[in-house]
Amino acid sequence: MAFGRSSRSTRPVEPVTLKILVAGGFGVGKTTLVGAVSEIRPLRTEERLTEAGRPVDDTAGVEAKTTTTVAMDFGRITLREDLVLYLFGTPGQDRFWFLWDELAQGALGAVVLADTRRLEDCFAAVDYFERREIPFTVAVNCFEGADRFPTRTVQAALDLDPEVPVLMCDARDRSSVRDVLVTVVEHALARADRLREPATT
Repeated sequence: MAFGRSSRSTRPVEPVTLKILVAGGFGVGKTTLVGAVSEIRPLRTEERLTEAGRPVDDTAGVEAKTTTTVAMDFGRITLREDLVLYLFGTPGQDRFWFLWDELAQGALGAVVLADTRRLEDCFAAVDYFERREIPFTVAVNCFEGADRFPTRTVQAALDLDPEVPVLMCDARDRSSVRDVLVTVVEHALARADRLREPATT
């Protein structure tokens, strides 16, 4: 011991890393959400919308959108010193769904981002995670001018199980997105704990 301190060196904390998917319909704000919260420069794979894609890229309600994700968005956020989330934003159009299985491997949970003007666009993501038993949280991106509904109404419209959290959020706001991600992690870990509980006779 020297100078009253232990000679044992304090090792830095090795953080646990968790993978979270961000899914939802075309133009719902997935790229914005990842970019708002990522502490690194997010990786984006966006291409400009073209006339050739007009028949399959429905821009109703998001007429100002000029680009689309063609592979994934990637970002990272440190929730605590010992907990880091890697965020993978999925492409929204049907023709890119073949990428979802690759992106979903090893995911702890997911955010399904929804827009009340085009709520049906997130049905596919909800169905995907339900079928694969991946815990998810629905986050309603509160666009300006969009109708606001109680979370119970959104839950009923999407026919969600009562345990699935539904939150209102602003995909542009870091603190709002962070709250969504914390909810996803808590929901996924609580679900894992329930599955580990021994069955009662």
